[in-house]
Amino acid sequence: MVIACLGWGSLIWKPDGLPLASEWFADGPQVPIDFVRVSDTGELTTAISANAPPCKVLWSVLDVTDLDQARELLRIREGVPESREDGIGSFTLGPSAMGVLAEWAIPRQLDAVIWTALPGRFKNIEGLVPNVDDAVSYLAGLSGAAHEQARDYIEQVPVQIDTPYRREIIARLGWK
Repeated sequence: MVIACLGWGSLIWKPDGLPLASEWFADGPQVPIDFVRVSDTGELTTAISANAPPCKVLWSVLDVTDLDQARELLRIREGVPESREDGIGSFTLGPSAMGVLAEWAIPRQLDAVIWTALPGRFKNIEGLVPNVDDAVSYLAGLSGAAHEQARDYIEQVPVQIDTPYRREIIARLGWK
C-alpha cells in the first residue's frame, strides 16, 4: 500500500518521527487552509478552514504501508490526543473513489492519503476561526520569544501556501 501524507505547515520542515520515503512534492491537491489555529506553543498555524479558498498543498510518500500505523505516526507527530479520532483525516482509494482527492491521487498511484484534520482554534476555543483582523492583531500583540516563534513559523511555511490571511500578515506586519 502506497500512502501519502499531505502537508502545509511545520510538518514539511520538521517531520520529527514521521517516516518519509520521499521528498515533499509541491503538486498536492487543493485544500482549503489558512492561518487559523493558535498552537499549544502560541504560533498562528495553518489548518483546514471550510471558508478558506483552496490552495495547492505539499505531499510526501510515507515509509509505512499500513494505514492505521501511518495515521498513528501522524497523530503522535502532531500531538493529537488518542481520544480525538477526528484529528487525523484519511482517504482510501478504491474502485468507487470519486472527488477531487481521488482525481489527484489516482494518477500518482497512491492507495491512501492522510493529513492533519485539526480545525481552527482561537481564544482557546477549538473550532473557533479568527477573522483576518483578529489573526493579525493576535500576532501583533505577541512579544519576545513568542513573537519570534510565530514570525518564524509564518516565514517557514512554503510560499505556495498563499492564503488571504498570509497576504494580510505580510502586508500589515512586514513578515515575508
